[in-house]
Amino acid sequence: MHELSVCQSIITQASEIAFQNQASAIESITLRIGPLSGIETSLLKQAFPFASRQSVAKGAELIVEELPIVIQCNKCGTKTNATANNLTCAQCGDYHTQLISGDEMLLVNVELSREEIKQQEPTKESSAREANHV
Repeated sequence: MHELSVCQSIITQASEIAFQNQASAIESITLRIGPLSGIETSLLKQAFPFASRQSVAKGAELIVEELPIVIQCNKCGTKTNATANNLTCAQCGDYHTQLISGDEMLLVNVELSREEIKQQEPTKESSAREANHV
């Protein structure tokens, strides 16, 4: 199951983003995955809680948006959607096509949160003490 190592890489990237932005936690991670990427989305979602359990992404939501397979015909130039087992041009039927999208996995968004540091408001008693020391 290479989805676990994929999750670990995603969490490493997201953790670096969180560190750079001084975030205390990652709320969600959004990915876009094509059907020809070699990633099983269901296995990725299963592995994510285990991979993130001891990281800043613990408890984060993993959002996966599925991308379509898009090809461009080398003969007529038409761009069309295709299926994994049929990469022929929908316009002219030629099989000489180029894959435009559908094999990628993209890290699209990392939603971060920062822990707010609460400053205590002075009480009447502490304000009076401070005033007496002036």
